[in-house]
Amino acid sequence: MQHAVGSPLPPPHQPGHGPAAGWSPAAQHPGPHHQGSAPGPQGPVPVPPPPPAPGFTGAPSAPVPPASHPTAAQTVPTAPDTTGHVPLPPGGPVAMPSTPPATTAPDPGTTTLAVLLIGPAGAGKTSVAKFWADHRRVPTAHISLDDVREWVRSGFADPQSGWNDHSEAQYRLARRTCGFAARNFLANGISCILDDAVFPDRPVVGLGGWKRHVGPGLLPVVLLPGLDIVLERNAERTGNRRLTDEEVARIHGRMAGWYGSGLPIIDNSQLDVPGTARVLDEVLARSIASPPKW
Repeated sequence: MQHAVGSPLPPPHQPGHGPAAGWSPAAQHPGPHHQGSAPGPQGPVPVPPPPPAPGFTGAPSAPVPPASHPTAAQTVPTAPDTTGHVPLPPGGPVAMPSTPPATTAPDPGTTTLAVLLIGPAGAGKTSVAKFWADHRRVPTAHISLDDVREWVRSGFADPQSGWNDHSEAQYRLARRTCGFAARNFLANGISCILDDAVFPDRPVVGLGGWKRHVGPGLLPVVLLPGLDIVLERNAERTGNRRLTDEEVARIHGRMAGWYGSGLPIIDNSQLDVPGTARVLDEVLARSIASPPKW
């Protein structure tokens, strides 16, 4: 079972902690050299044509090539593009979902939504997000931060090797990429659910970044089962997404900081994936009617 943020614990927020130092988001590619280059070989100086004969007022005409052999200078008509193309609305910041009339119960199953599922490694975020997206009555996309983060192959900064400027920069880049994708999906009528482990003691890095990248209409929900459940689920994981028990316990302890934050929290310790998805719909219905302040 796949869960978001299969990585060690990033350090708590420190005063003055800013963007990754010394991290260049893109390599610089010099353009072609226009100065200092050796001049190429020069041909003979062109000779001007002789003046026209007296009384001739028109310009000399170039010989017309045969019709069956058009020159490069001639414009050859092309067939119209019969495939066409589908215009896509640009993705802008996601606004708050419109509140339905008081007499109508909000139905999250038919509303275009942007949802952020938060929780520790082993909480079941990815499984729940996939199931929820698969069973909605409107088009819905699932965007996993870990999947996008692992698009980096050569040069991947694995936080299990140590949390540093490069691993944090790649986390930030993945969040921004997920945010852009979510905005584009939503602008074209496709709901999104994103999953990430956002730490309550680093809101500027996590939750604030998601709000900037997606928009104020993003609906965050915390998935937080008991520690024993998280440890059991983590033990089933493989590869670099499986953490040590000590790391899982530290992450889970920090996630408890979401209690009292005002964000909706689901304890899915005794729920399977379909049951958690049903509770998620109930929580989202309340969030649509009364959006959480964050």
